[in-house]
Amino acid sequence: QVQLVESGGGLVQAGGSLRLSCAASGSIFRINAMGWYRQAPGKQRELVAVITSGGSTNYADSVKGRFTISRDNAKNTVYLQMNSLKPEDTAVYYCNADIRPRILTTSNAYWGQGTQVTVSS
Repeated sequence: QVQLVESGGGLVQAGGSLRLSCAASGSIFRINAMGWYRQAPGKQRELVAVITSGGSTNYADSVKGRFTISRDNAKNTVYLQMNSLKPEDTAVYYCNADIRPRILTTSNAYWGQGTQVTVSS
């Protein structure tokens, strides 16, 4: 059983910062890419940022220069540092990870439960 547990969401004023964390636990042989998605009310879930096991990153255009994704492979944890937050960043943020549970299994996508980020103007 693999679990992703997120933390770090909350309410912040525009221009402020938040740091999200997501820790993977359970039966884990290997973690490939890890990423963050978000879903605002009435909108589809969208990719925010992704980081490969080797550290390569990719960002949505809307967050480039403001958000930074990183990971600690020893802790099976991915982070999202969010700076210069805007009201349009308000959404539920979900952690996602491509995880291979055991050596003789294929990898699967796992999701966290989501954490609310609210940016007030």
